[in-house]
Amino acid sequence: MHELRKDILLGGWIAVLADSMGPSEYPGSYAQTDETSCILCPGREDETPHEITSIKKPGSKKWWVRALPSFNPVFQVEGDLGRRGLGIYDKMNSVGANEILVESPDHSVRPEDMGLEQMIRVITLYRNRISDLEKDSRLRYILIYKNSGKEAGDTFSHPHSLLMATPVIPKLVKDELDNAKQYFAYKERCVFCDIISEELRLGERVIFESKHFAAFCPYAAQFPFECWIIPKRHSCAFQEILGEEIEDLGFIFMMILKKLRKTLDNPPFNYFIHTAPNMVPRRNHWHTLGEDFHWHIEIMPRLTRTSGFEWGSGFFILPTSPENAAKYLREVG
Repeated sequence: MHELRKDILLGGWIAVLADSMGPSEYPGSYAQTDETSCILCPGREDETPHEITSIKKPGSKKWWVRALPSFNPVFQVEGDLGRRGLGIYDKMNSVGANEILVESPDHSVRPEDMGLEQMIRVITLYRNRISDLEKDSRLRYILIYKNSGKEAGDTFSHPHSLLMATPVIPKLVKDELDNAKQYFAYKERCVFCDIISEELRLGERVIFESKHFAAFCPYAAQFPFECWIIPKRHSCAFQEILGEEIEDLGFIFMMILKKLRKTLDNPPFNYFIHTAPNMVPRRNHWHTLGEDFHWHIEIMPRLTRTSGFEWGSGFFILPTSPENAAKYLREVG
């Protein structure tokens, strides 16, 4: 089993794989698969790990979206955490879940190009997988994310997202949780609700506003053309999304992805959903989570390379202002 090790200085965790790669194994290839060779395409279901769940076409065994275990999982559902120390260091087993969320039966068509109903199915699959996995008390956090394009870490050209459930809360998410909690303790308001209110009041960074959501370029974005989608209704957990909100999110999500593609000539990108951690009781910690945290989606086009200054300092340089990025995205059809 792979191993999780805690960074004693920064407080985060890393996964160390059981089979270490040699130097010659690193220059990996990225093969653009076609419909005759892609293992995620319909007709090759017997060659993939056993399906976890799917949304089927009415009256048919054919699927619209499906969830599969990862081919090479970093985290595995079987086993115990086995928390232990090694001198001053801490480690545990990599218990968790890795899943591939296949977003479309069509190899060459993205879900946002298949229409609103397909985007609703994708979002519903996201919600259902989080709802199912949060029942496992060993799992502390569930992250759904997408890598689109080689530069964004993509390994399949078939439309898909990924899920990782971990026995610890990732450092980046923990920082968000802690800062949101501190803001609430000081002002007795949700920082995300305040952000939405301010962005809608100013309007200059807003890309699109719908009945239930606001999409905008954040004030202090780390990446050019970074976009956030945040629900107007305060809710800490993505899996609590309502039916009418799923439809609205499908529409705005589809719109933003198309705008980014048209404005930036089909860029590589990542997106991820930041939702509340699994609410395993922790003394004096989770009692305000429902009030101070607010789930949201972050979309990051990969337009620039991160430099040594940014890696070494955590201080990002933004070549396009969020105000101008939002303007370009608003204007594109």
